[in-house]
Amino acid sequence: MRGGPNPASFHSEWSPHPMPDVTTTAPNTHLAPYAARGLKGRILSGVQPTGNLHLGNYLGAIRNFARLQGDFECLYCVVDMHAITQPQDPKLMAAQTREIAAAFLAAGVDGGKQIIFNQSMVPEHAQLAWVFNCVARVGWMNRMTQFKEKAGKDRENASLGLYAYPALMAADILIYKATHVPVGEDQKQHLELTRDIAQKFNNDFNAPDFFPLTEPLIFGEATRVMSLRDGTKKMSKSDPSDQSRINLTDDADAIALKIRRAKTDPLPMPESVADAEKRPDADNLLGIFAALADREKVDVVREFAGKQFSEFKAALTELAVAKLGPVGAEMQRLMKDPGHVDAVMRNGAERARAIAEPILAEVYRTVGFLKP
Repeated sequence: MRGGPNPASFHSEWSPHPMPDVTTTAPNTHLAPYAARGLKGRILSGVQPTGNLHLGNYLGAIRNFARLQGDFECLYCVVDMHAITQPQDPKLMAAQTREIAAAFLAAGVDGGKQIIFNQSMVPEHAQLAWVFNCVARVGWMNRMTQFKEKAGKDRENASLGLYAYPALMAADILIYKATHVPVGEDQKQHLELTRDIAQKFNNDFNAPDFFPLTEPLIFGEATRVMSLRDGTKKMSKSDPSDQSRINLTDDADAIALKIRRAKTDPLPMPESVADAEKRPDADNLLGIFAALADREKVDVVREFAGKQFSEFKAALTELAVAKLGPVGAEMQRLMKDPGHVDAVMRNGAERARAIAEPILAEVYRTVGFLKP
């Protein structure tokens, strides 16, 4: 039976579900079971296993994974199915998948209490994604800016998976009825699409509140870390210059060299946040310092206002080595013990499926699939 109005066609600038920058206080019946356990909800987040984890991945996502585990039930996924929407080397995929899981553990996620797994080990993700392919509208997918960016000018040769992967992303989240997702500014559009898909499913199948309208968790300074060689471009593992990023496995000498070579301008350090925002390279380094130090950028600007970049870079190097060194060392240790990392992911996949299976079964019943 079909029931209730569907959301208006998705638009990147307007949607029936405005995106809050912080968790809303609106009533949500999906939160009650977690509140009874002293938790704020359930989180799902994922990272692609495409190699070369860097500072942007750490500050924008992985560091926060450990910080959230005290307040939420957490599922952290290595999204290997998303990775193959673009060409990957199969010989590297397994090692890169372990590297992401090792980074989760090295950053402080408790693999015994939280769920760490790789996406392809839980087939319910793909099964729900097909249902969502039939719920989402082509017009919604056409407005996804990340597809346009990743496909570039040669869209006709882009994979169908790259075009449709927002439906799989929605399935990643909703197969666990996750109440919250940590997102960066560049991912808000996909989460809004997830909310639209959830509401349309609920309305189409007369299943009010079956899926939650998942809320975003957006963090503070440096959620968007830029290249060390160009403050107008996002730090990226695909940048051909290794000097453009700080890799999580870089040692102290490599970190120091990259910060010393980071692009700046000939002026002294900015005198105000407004001044910094007009100078993207300086603004990027100030944002990195603020995020690593867990301080507001305005305080960092005030501390270094008018000083030479050499003095600031020395302080940033000391801070980065202190914060990233232990994470990199633990990642290296874990990568030498693949059996342990695999055991964590295998256990995580079993626990993830225990959550996902009954939800998918209920989706299938709701849609009308026969189970003889």
